[in-house]
Amino acid sequence: MILAAIDIGSNAARLLISEAKPYKNDSVDYTKLTLLRIPLRLGFDVFEKGIIPPEKEKQLIDSMKAYKLLMDIYKVEGYRACATSAMRDAKNGKQIIKDVLAQTGIQIDIIGGHEEANIIYETHIAENLSAGKSYLYIDVGGGSTEVTLFADNKIVFKESFNIGTIRLLNESVSDEQWNHMKWYIKTHTAHTQPLVAIGSGGNINKIFSISKKKEGKPLSLELLKDYLRELSASTVAERMHLYNFRADRADVIVPALEIFVAIMRWSGANEIYVPRIGLADGLIKMQYAARMK
Repeated sequence: MILAAIDIGSNAARLLISEAKPYKNDSVDYTKLTLLRIPLRLGFDVFEKGIIPPEKEKQLIDSMKAYKLLMDIYKVEGYRACATSAMRDAKNGKQIIKDVLAQTGIQIDIIGGHEEANIIYETHIAENLSAGKSYLYIDVGGGSTEVTLFADNKIVFKESFNIGTIRLLNESVSDEQWNHMKWYIKTHTAHTQPLVAIGSGGNINKIFSISKKKEGKPLSLELLKDYLRELSASTVAERMHLYNFRADRADVIVPALEIFVAIMRWSGANEIYVPRIGLADGLIKMQYAARMK
């Protein structure tokens, strides 16, 4: 079964097309057929001006037209398209959703932070790890950060915070918001030790890539602090040159590291696994599960 997921975030819009095949003992293999990312950067306008301007709407519609063609070419049997923080906050978000549907035939759902956290959890990565530990999912996006605590084979909490990389670059995150996230994480993880983090999002994936760590091996909190110090001391142009980052990665990677380091410190997590998962992966798996009922 070939399925697709579209994730319209505050920094980029992603298309994931995967083939789902049942295997032994009710397990399912997911084979990635294509993954495309377009840096629309909707959050920069939304978090500053409150709207998505006409030129960005056109870029979004053109991107969805391209994604629709790719889904047709791959003979996709089902898809789900979701928009997160930037579209949630945009005053004209609902109208743009209507325009996209009229011009491309793609229905986009604007999802809340808790649903976003739930979809990411649906990747079920923690279920394959040690039962004797607690795991904290941390998904850092451009407009929000979703955190889910998994312990004793169940979810302890799922929470979304309006703290993201683009909001930090726009200086639109207050001390009160930081303090609330600090209080929440420290309070709700205090009784679930030892704790290991699981990171998702393009920025932590990029840090994992440049670390040269083997797949399945965690990154240490100390290593993330080292990268934060090193990257903070360089300009965006220097990061692009030294690490071959795209411009739309080079600026957001420092605030992303700030968020990951802060949450890991507050929660007592000294290591973070980076299994290359995200919202789109969760959307694919949820669709398959729904179709198999």
